[in-house]
Amino acid sequence: MRTRHPRRWTTCLVIATVVGSTAGCGGGSETAAGPAARKATAEPRHSAEEERAAAQAALAAYSGYLTASREASRHSDPRHPALPRFLADPLLTRVRVAIGQARTHGAIRTGTLRSDPTVTSVSLDAVPPTVEIQDCLDATGYRLVYAKDRRVVPGSGGGRHLATATATRYPDGRWLISSGAAHEDQPC
Repeated sequence: MRTRHPRRWTTCLVIATVVGSTAGCGGGSETAAGPAARKATAEPRHSAEEERAAAQAALAAYSGYLTASREASRHSDPRHPALPRFLADPLLTRVRVAIGQARTHGAIRTGTLRSDPTVTSVSLDAVPPTVEIQDCLDATGYRLVYAKDRRVVPGSGGGRHLATATATRYPDGRWLISSGAAHEDQPC
């Protein structure tokens, strides 16, 4: 199947399917200076155990997201039932759109995606509570191929790059990955 701009849709697809796409790198939040900021850091509202539990739950959601995304991409199934178990909007919609685009072009994902995530921050006082995750994704063995003949889609080669994600705790207590970005310009 030929398309007029295969590189454009495959680049978007690589980004969105691996970790969801958002342009550029997310900016960090600025910390206020002065006595109020010092007091807030001196008296944490949550125990270290609560923060560890949140970090573990967020990493489990992230791992589930990557697994569900790989499975859905392997079958070009944007409605794969595992996706909403680990993803929330706006990322859920972006991943579904990317997988749907692959399906439209007759493409599926094959191979192995390697991940090494770490938690960079836990914000249990945020509304809603969030955990920030940073990952070094290795997509060198993860390919977008045409389902019909298993030819690699031009321009879909992967590499090792930084990825970031945000896990959000929802009112029902579940941690879901709600946003993510692939920073292909930042190798790791």
